[in-house]
Order: sequence, then structure tokens, then C-alpha cells
Amino acid sequence: MGNLNLRALAVGTAGVIVLWALLSFLYTIDAGERGVILRFGAVDRVVAEGIHAKLPFMENVVKMNTRVQKSTTKTEAASRDLQAVHTTIVLNFSLEPDKAGDVYKSLGLGYAERVIEPIVKEEFKAASARYTAEELISKRETLKNEVREYLKNRMVPFGIMVVELSITDFEFSPEFNKAIESKQTAEQLALKAKRDLDRIKVEAQQKIATAQAEAEALRLQRQAVSPELVRLREVEAQMKAIDKWDGHLPNVTGGAVPFLSVGEWEKGRTNSQPVPDLRAFRDDLRRA
Repeated sequence: MGNLNLRALAVGTAGVIVLWALLSFLYTIDAGERGVILRFGAVDRVVAEGIHAKLPFMENVVKMNTRVQKSTTKTEAASRDLQAVHTTIVLNFSLEPDKAGDVYKSLGLGYAERVIEPIVKEEFKAASARYTAEELISKRETLKNEVREYLKNRMVPFGIMVVELSITDFEFSPEFNKAIESKQTAEQLALKAKRDLDRIKVEAQQKIATAQAEAEALRLQRQAVSPELVRLREVEAQMKAIDKWDGHLPNVTGGAVPFLSVGEWEKGRTNSQPVPDLRAFRDDLRRA
């Protein structure tokens, strides 16, 4: 029974040793990584993703990230008009896979702090000195592109590829912020005044056009008035009066309506002349 226990213990120990040896001999590099193989502390080779073997006790593996990474740098500078500006710059970058060994050899794992942040600060200070404080705000896109292109060329020798750069914000002194706010207020008031003036001009032009149209209409109406038109209007008035007449002669009449006077009517009666048929007279006048 004792010999069986010793044998089981020996088998278990041997299994653990074999497993440890296998784990020490094999290693895995994930996607988006490169493995830097160090032999006795010196860079020996670089391997891609997958399962690889190494010499236990002689070789170590350092995994380098080749995915897109982010570096955030807070910096300050002076504009061309000597305004202090604070900003935050975010740089997206990645390592060149084939240069992972060189990056580790020259910079180690802290390459972002050793290379990226100092270069970003240096270039932003140089670029901001070429713009006024207001231009840093209004021409932010131009500034960003300028800094990004410079960093692309500057990072190449270090095996670092610049993907994108963002300038997230600008912070100026309280005095400058107040001056900018006052200027924007003045510009808005000036713009409102200009819009009001334009509106007044348009309204005046509309009134002039309306008056001209009315004057032209009156002129045309005056030209259209002729003796024939006046006579026509008189006839139309007479026709309306006849339409309203009830057939009884008034004692006094006047105007343009062609009624018989009372004297003439009485004279007709004295001469025993028949009373004229006034309704027939009205019909004749209509036909005329």
C-alpha cells in the first residue's frame, strides 16, 4: 500500500514537471500583437500571432501591441499675439509590426511617454506661434491638419504610424475670453442692425412700387375716359332709373332722364291728345 502511494506521487510529480516544461516551451501571440523574443535579455527575433516555441530558461517573450492606440497629451503654448493657450491633444497611432523589435530595443514599452508626448508638445508650441488666438479657434481644422502631417513624418524613424489627431479644446485666460465674448456681442448687434436696414429698404421699395402701380392705373383710367364712355354711363344711369320707375309722372322732374314735363302733359290733355304710352317709350329707349 505504501509503495502504491509513492508510485502515484511520483507519477503526479512527473506530470506536473512535464506540463510546466510544455508551458515554458510553448507560447501564444494574439492577433494585433507581435512577440519580441529575448535571448539572455537581448532582442533575438520578432514573431507574428500564433503558437510558437522557445527555449526554456534561455528565451523570454515580450508582447508588443500593434493595434491602434490612443495617447492623450495636455499642453500649453503661446499664440502669435502672445495669448496663453491650454489644450488637450489626442493622438491615435499604431506600431509598425515589422519594427516592433526596434521599438522595444530603443524605447522599451514606455515609448509613448518617451517619444509621442514630447514631440506632440513641441510641434503644438511651434504651430500655435504661427496663429493668433482667434485664428486658433477659427482655423482649428487647418491647425490640426498641419500638426498631424508634421507628426506623421516625425514619427516614421521610431516605427510609429500616426492614424489621426484631435484637438479637443482650447482654454484661454479669463480676460481674453471676456474680450472674445464682447466682440461676438458687437458683431451680432451689427448684423442685426444691417438686417433691420435691409428690411426697411425692402419695405420702402415695395411702397414705391405700389404707389407707382396705383399712379399708372389712375393714368390709364384717365386716358380711357372719352365722350363716348361718358354718354354710355349716362345711358346706363337712365336705364337704371327707368327700371325703378313705377309709371307715375312726378310733378317736378329734372336731370338727364327723358321724362315729359308736367306742362307738356297738361297741354296734351287740353288739346285732347292721347296720353303717351310711357311704358312703350321706356322700351324704345332701351332698344336705343
